[in-house]
Amino acid sequence: MNLRSYFFPALVLASMMSACVQPPDYSNIPEIEFIRFNQDSIKQGNSLNAPDTLEIIFSFTDGDGDLGSDDDSIDVFFTDSRDEFETPFKLPVIPNIGTENGISGEITVRVPNQPFNICCTYPDNSPPCVPNPQFEVDTFSYNIFLRDRAGNMSNRIQTSPVTIICN
Repeated sequence: MNLRSYFFPALVLASMMSACVQPPDYSNIPEIEFIRFNQDSIKQGNSLNAPDTLEIIFSFTDGDGDLGSDDDSIDVFFTDSRDEFETPFKLPVIPNIGTENGISGEITVRVPNQPFNICCTYPDNSPPCVPNPQFEVDTFSYNIFLRDRAGNMSNRIQTSPVTIICN
């Protein structure tokens, strides 16, 4: 048997397999979905508590793969459910690998419990991040959205609640 008799069936088989695999069809408007926190409680940030980090993990899809930027623009926005304070974060450029059929993956944002990053806020308006014996815990969640390089805003998601240990 010659080499041609093996080559043609292999070529037909390879083309049949590639025809069965459909590339994803994502919208050019980014979509995100909350996955989880690395923990459901954390001590508030102050000089009395050991350093710790809250990790927020969410998934994304984007049809044109234009997430992140090389410049100083802000891409991800977290809003605290207690006071509507918005904290911006910057994504690195996420490379678009392969053809233009979109990208998907997970993003992990790490927020250390330094003062004024993760703090208890008290109903009596006493200073945040300072232990207050009247209040043992505080609870909050984040509302999150992101913006791609074309200016498209993703859907908004809400995380599950996190308990902050105030003392």
